[in-house]
Amino acid sequence: MDRHIDAFLEMLAAERGAARNTLLAYGADLADFAGFAAARGVGAAEGDEALLRDWLVAQSTAGLSARTAARRLSALRQFHRFLLREGVREDDPSQLLDAPKLAPALPKYLTEAEVDALLAATRGLKPAQGLLAAAALEILYATGLRVSEVLALPRGALSADRQVVLVRGKGGRERVVPLSDAARQAAAALVAGQDDNKGSRWLVPGRDPRQAMTRQGFALLLKQVAKRAGIDAARVSPHVLRHSFASHMLARGADLRSLQMLLGHADIATTQIYTHVLAERLQRLVEQHHPLAQ
Repeated sequence: MDRHIDAFLEMLAAERGAARNTLLAYGADLADFAGFAAARGVGAAEGDEALLRDWLVAQSTAGLSARTAARRLSALRQFHRFLLREGVREDDPSQLLDAPKLAPALPKYLTEAEVDALLAATRGLKPAQGLLAAAALEILYATGLRVSEVLALPRGALSADRQVVLVRGKGGRERVVPLSDAARQAAAALVAGQDDNKGSRWLVPGRDPRQAMTRQGFALLLKQVAKRAGIDAARVSPHVLRHSFASHMLARGADLRSLQMLLGHADIATTQIYTHVLAERLQRLVEQHHPLAQ
């Protein structure tokens, strides 16, 4: 890969604590741009505005979604700001590039009844597998943690006497999340049933108990549970459970600021994707209590 791209990715990891998936996505985007530039006899750090615009047009022509194109433009902008800051370039050719217009994406979430069906379906799995699935699902839905945060929990993180859990989220930011009785009980049942994994330091161990379960491994387990629950597996993912937690909390009266803290969002603007739930709740309040709505 181009040395300037390597230096940029190292900066993202070291200074901003970028997640591995972010680094992989940005690396792939910029490698594609570098190949496009090389085909025109230009280095990745040497392109002008016209070259950058041509690359973005090529993305659209190739049928990439507006969201993917927007992410690639973000990678391009951050890369050129880095080059400017490091003195590699004296200008930023990405400044005048227009971002593709994105349709507002509403978060996908399950109904409360569907979440109950998922939890019930874990009882149909093999005992060890069922305990693990039930605990992970209870924790995800009760706390709104990211799946990476759940899989990183140490074995004793949800002991019976704990009322909260300390979570290290994106960018190394820490937050305290309250624990429900159901989450603690499911975690206790999981630990008690892990006779073969007593030496593991992870609450949710993988096939090799010395390692935590992978995101891919948990996603596959969740798909099995969804099928048993009679729910389209394509609608179920760890992030959908996080969205379900947030949507159901708001629907039952939680406020956005509290939800921001629970979800670990650095900016409340990120939490505002759930305002559709607030709008629905307000509509119901008007219909139930306004005299002209009777």
